[in-house]
Amino acid sequence: MPAEPQATLQKLLELLGFPSTVEQHPMEDSLLLDVKADDSGRLIGRQGQTLSDLQYITNRLLFQQDPSVPKVMLDVSGYRAQAREALVKKAKDAAEKVRRWGDVVELEPLSAFDRRIIHQALRDDPGIETHSVEVEGTEKKARR
Repeated sequence: MPAEPQATLQKLLELLGFPSTVEQHPMEDSLLLDVKADDSGRLIGRQGQTLSDLQYITNRLLFQQDPSVPKVMLDVSGYRAQAREALVKKAKDAAEKVRRWGDVVELEPLSAFDRRIIHQALRDDPGIETHSVEVEGTEKKARR
């Protein structure tokens, strides 16, 4: 039976007690499921952790139904889009500091997803290199 990402997430949210609507948008090699809910703050969680967990659970459910289903990325009320814009701005500001002062700029520890956004934002900048260094006591790494 083919997996239906939009319907699966809609049912999961309903069972969790979050009345909402889910819109499905195709992306390059995945799907974006955009959730509109009155209680979006609780679905997003602190620093997007609940949203990340919900995305993980949704992908696991879909993979169990159909191993060939594309991965889904969840967003709630534009949270991820805004967070991405803020990270790209932070990356460009850090790159400008490097150009101006010539020193290494170290950012706070970031998740793998966020480090990838930083790296992609700066990959076409010929004067800037990005590196990740492990931060003790956490799974996160700092991006330089």
